[in-house]
Parts: sequence; structure tokens; C-alpha cells
Amino acid sequence: MNEEKAIKMNINKLMELIIILRSDRGCPWDRDQNLKNLRSYFLEEVYEVIEAINENNTDKIKEELGDLLFQILFAAHISKENGKFSLEEIIDFCYKKMVRRHPHVFGNKKVSNSREVLKQWEIIKQEEKSKEKASFLSKDSDSIKPALMRSHILTKKASRIGFDWQKVEQVIEKLKEELLELQEAIKSGSKEEMEHEMGDVLFAAANISRMLNIDPELALQKTNETFITRFNYIEKKLKEHGKSLEKSNLSEMDVLWEEAKKREK
Repeated sequence: MNEEKAIKMNINKLMELIIILRSDRGCPWDRDQNLKNLRSYFLEEVYEVIEAINENNTDKIKEELGDLLFQILFAAHISKENGKFSLEEIIDFCYKKMVRRHPHVFGNKKVSNSREVLKQWEIIKQEEKSKEKASFLSKDSDSIKPALMRSHILTKKASRIGFDWQKVEQVIEKLKEELLELQEAIKSGSKEEMEHEMGDVLFAAANISRMLNIDPELALQKTNETFITRFNYIEKKLKEHGKSLEKSNLSEMDVLWEEAKKREK
């Protein structure tokens, strides 16, 4: 059996399973689900895929991709039940869109590098959405993405059509400027001004990440995990000396923090 037939067979097998789960003889919980209910599960599965990739755990990546695939097929079947669209329509729509957006592969367009591909991609998207969108970035105005991720995406999209800094050093200088403005806002005592300037600082930092080809959301996630690991070390060491976090002091914790850092090296 070739790979194409095996994939079709396995997809059909999963769809048959979903049909059983949604049937009267299936699972009450699965029958109760609708597209809105599935939103949180989609987010959860995507984050679990990312976590598995971060861990470089092949078995876990395979498992989490399977869970995400199941959610996609499940949502497609629910939509078909409601007379909206089917899995076949999703695949057909996706196939045609990918062909349309790769004219340098399936047409006569010429590109010489990835940057030109991305610029072309955005132009084609604009042409496709011209009747729906009021402006280039309007699609992202009501996004539910995490704010740091949105900043990364917004600046990346703008850069594809030439709205960008020339060097990362320029954005670093912009970050320094925003930090000075934040200091002035702190002196003013105005929460509104501090919030505004803090937003500018984070936006500039996200822009630096994008120019360095680093995902700021993933970078911050790693830092969060590092913080947790080091803090757990502090708690463990204090406990070994019969102390609790509450009864310790900052000097003691700083020493243990530095120990935790050295252990990582």
C-alpha cells in the first residue's frame, strides 16, 4: 500500500470514529460539543504541540499533532452536521489557496529568496481580501492572540511590504528611548502614561525579536520556565536548611539564585 492510500485510509478511520462518537450510541460529551466549545481545546492542543517541539520529544510531537488533527476533523464533522461545510471542502479550499499563493512554483512568477516569497504572499492575500478588509492590518484588530505574539505578527506583516527598520541596532536605540519615556511616566505617577509607555517598551522588544528571527512568545516562555526552575531550586535549598520562603530574606534567596544559575552552566 502506498503512502497516499494509507493516509486516506487512516483519515477515513478517524472520521468513522468521530461519527460513532457523535451518534446516539456514542459519547454524551462528544455529542454535546459545538464549534464554540472547541475553541479552548484548539488553543490547548496547539500549545501542547509547541511544548513537545520545544522538548524535542519525537513521540510527544507525534502524539500532540495527532490530538490537534483530531480536533480539526472533529470540528469539520460538526460543521458538516450543521450543513455548513465538509472536510472535503476545507481541503479543497486550502489546496486552491496554496496553489494560488505559490505562483513562483505553480505559475510563471519569479522570486529569488524567501523575503520576496513573503512579500508576494502578502500582496496576494491583500488581493484576495480586498473586498473584506478595510486596511492592511484590519484583520488583526480584534485578534485573540496573546499581545506579544500579535506585536510580532503585526511588525512582521508590515515589514513584508517594506515598512521596517533597516538595522536591528536602530530598534535597540528605539527601545532605549522608550525606556527613558517609561522612566518619565513613572515620575509623573500617571498610571495611564505608565501603561502607554510600558506598551511601547514591549512592542519595541517584540520588534527586536522579530528582526533577530526569534519568536518573542517562545523566548518569554523559555524564560518563564527558567525562572520556575531557579525558584524551585531556592525553595528546595531553603527547605533543606529548615527554612520556608516566607521566613527567608532577599539576600539568602539571591545567593541561591546565583547558585541555580551556575548549575545551568
